[in-house]
Amino acid sequence: MIDSHCHLDLACFTDDLDAVIHRANERGVTRFLIPGIEPSHWLRQLQILNTFPQVDIAFGYHPYFLPHALCTSDIPKMIEHLAHWLERHPPLAVGEIGLDRTLSHPLAIQECIFVEQVKLAKTYSLPLVVHHRKSHDRLLGLLRQHQFDHGGVVHAFSGNSDIARAYIDLGFKLGVGGTITYPRGKKTLNSLLEVGIEHLVLETDSPDMPMSGRQGQRNMPEYLPDVLSVLSEALQMSPNVIEAQTDANYSATFLEPRRTAM
Repeated sequence: MIDSHCHLDLACFTDDLDAVIHRANERGVTRFLIPGIEPSHWLRQLQILNTFPQVDIAFGYHPYFLPHALCTSDIPKMIEHLAHWLERHPPLAVGEIGLDRTLSHPLAIQECIFVEQVKLAKTYSLPLVVHHRKSHDRLLGLLRQHQFDHGGVVHAFSGNSDIARAYIDLGFKLGVGGTITYPRGKKTLNSLLEVGIEHLVLETDSPDMPMSGRQGQRNMPEYLPDVLSVLSEALQMSPNVIEAQTDANYSATFLEPRRTAM
C-alpha cells in the first residue's frame, strides 16, 4: 500500500517519525510521498528522504503557505528558486500546488504562481500534485490552456463524476483519503466508483483529514487501511486487488516517468 500524500515533514512528526513510519509499515504501508509546501520545508523533506528510502518527495508552493503580502512581482524570484531545487534535487513531482477560493490570497495571485509552477513542471517533464478547493473550473481551464500533459494527482478529490473524468482526460489520477470514510463523503465515493479504481491512488494527508472515528487525532499513514476498507466494501472487491491497482497507478504516475527519463 502506498500513501500518495502525507506531510511527514511537519513539526508534529519531528519527535516520532521513525515510529510513525514503522507502524505504517506494520500495517502494510510501504511507500510515502511527501509533497512540498514552501522552501523551508523542502530541506526537511530532503533530510527525511536521506533517512528513509521508502519516501518520495515533491517540491512546490502550496497556496496555504504563500507569503501574506505576496504580489506578482515576487513570483519570478520564487519560481527561480523552485527551479534551482528541481535542478539540484530532482523530485518525483511539482507540488503541492493549486487554487483555493477559501483563502485570503486573491485568486489572481494564486493563479499566477500556479501557472508558473505548471510551466516548470512542463519544462522538467514532471507530474503535478494539485490542491483544489472550490476551484475545479479554474484548475481545469488553466491546465487545458497551458496544454499540460504530464499528469499527476488531484489531491483529496471531491466532486462529481464529470469533473473526475475531466481530470482523467488530462492524464490525472484522483487522490482518495479520509473523506470517503464519513457519511458526508458518499457523493464523492460514488463519483470515484463510477470512474473506477484504475484512476485512483490512496492517501491520508497526514496529519490532516482524520478518518471517521478518529476526529481530533493526528492523522497518520498507518490509518490508510481505513480508506482501503471503505473502497473494498463499496466495490465488493478484495482489498488486495484494490491495493495492487492503486499501487500500480502510483507507479505509473510518479515512478515510471522518472525511470524513463533516466
